[in-house]
Amino acid sequence: MKSLLTKLSMPVIISMLIFSGCTKKFAEINTDPDALPDVPPVNMLTNILRNTAESFGGDIDGYGTFAGYIVKIQYMDYMGGLNPTNNTYGNRWYNCYYNNTQIKDILAKTEAKADAYKNIRTVSRIWRDYMWFLLTEGWRDVPYSEALKGKPEDGNILLAKYDKQEDIYPAVMADLKIIADEMAAGIGEDELGEFDIVYWNKDRSLKDQMLLWQKFCNSLRLRMALRISGVSSSLAKTTIEEIAASPTKYPLIENNGENTAVQFPGALPYLEPWYNSGIYGKRIDNWGLSDIFIDHMLQTADPRIATIATKNNVGAYLGYQNGLTSGPKKLDTISWIGDKYMRDPAGSVPFFKSCETYYSLAEAAMLGYNVKITAKDAYERAVNLSMAENGISQDATNEYLKGAGEWNNTKERIWWDMWVALFKENYEAWSLYRRTGIPSTNYPSLNSIYGKDHNDQPWRAPYPNSEYVNNTANVEAAATKIKDYVWGEQMWWDKRTGKF
Repeated sequence: MKSLLTKLSMPVIISMLIFSGCTKKFAEINTDPDALPDVPPVNMLTNILRNTAESFGGDIDGYGTFAGYIVKIQYMDYMGGLNPTNNTYGNRWYNCYYNNTQIKDILAKTEAKADAYKNIRTVSRIWRDYMWFLLTEGWRDVPYSEALKGKPEDGNILLAKYDKQEDIYPAVMADLKIIADEMAAGIGEDELGEFDIVYWNKDRSLKDQMLLWQKFCNSLRLRMALRISGVSSSLAKTTIEEIAASPTKYPLIENNGENTAVQFPGALPYLEPWYNSGIYGKRIDNWGLSDIFIDHMLQTADPRIATIATKNNVGAYLGYQNGLTSGPKKLDTISWIGDKYMRDPAGSVPFFKSCETYYSLAEAAMLGYNVKITAKDAYERAVNLSMAENGISQDATNEYLKGAGEWNNTKERIWWDMWVALFKENYEAWSLYRRTGIPSTNYPSLNSIYGKDHNDQPWRAPYPNSEYVNNTANVEAAATKIKDYVWGEQMWWDKRTGKF
């Protein structure tokens, strides 16, 4: 990782070299007929992974607030930013499509020599599906089948229609299964090296590096299958049972050393996003932990509180309500985000944690799926993994599992603990809430500009203004059931009632 800055700068350096040739003859002499033109695909992959981490991992008080974790304590949140703009949520929309455009370019550049670039093509395709997943998780119906087809050879489709989430999910899951089967059949010989800022390690072989990508592919399948278990139980069950029945063919992320996370080098300008905003940007006192989050961890004597939160100026843990008329008179009377998550410039942005594998298997077992592990064993494995990730001792973990964290044969016990464990993976925690209703104590801003029109956190992100300007007919057709930009139509897999 210490050479990441060099990797990220490579496209610029290469471009300078390409355009600084003195003569056509020089260019001919120094052109490798077997080399790829333009920016090497591995450099592009680094940029795509970094861009994803900064877009979705850089969020603190957006999805973090939706999930019930974090509240503003200095500039209060009255939900005034939930409208079509090309900033914040609009930027994340744009970055997903930008990333998939870059991935399309990687695949086009390497298509003629696909076998020689098998590994980067595989990783790129996995990440392409992950981008589609992030898009539909945030906005529900999005351009998918007609997206990225603006070139004449691709169909000359400049204004793409919106596909329904219930059609996107099975399509993405089917593509991930194709990739999973291909990886089970064997990997390529091309090295990703340090350009893989998720799984490269100087002591890790190429085989082990690609095994971890194989595990992420199948873990993403597991996540998506469980997400739709309440609306497409047949697809969910067959997918999860297929994975569980063949752990060698379809391996899953099983320990914290396998977590899917983009690692940052910790030097300017590539600082971990929360550190960049909170410490380097001197905004750490903008945020406090939510009252519902702190109260829950105190009530359950959850030892992870010591890692997730700081104590206030009198040595106590105290959360703050979301959207009060003003912040606390003294900002340090509220618990801020813990040092592990806020004060590491060389930290990481997580996209899938090993504990999620086992929380998911625990819930699947409770649904009656054959997952080769009991719900109790999977749950306790998940708790142990989450505690270890947060530096909690085994004695403290055991005490928690004998107390409020004890297995009680309910899905709610899984969901509450998973909610705590997903901290910093805010986007995924928001989906957990929308699917399960946990935390049941979650609430929108107390002084929302929408008054009493809505009793829930946002169900979606607002479509960007650029879509309303440039793709008007298609976005308006997709938004017919939407109210106030982020409510009105729940996710396909969100079957909660009584919310509006």
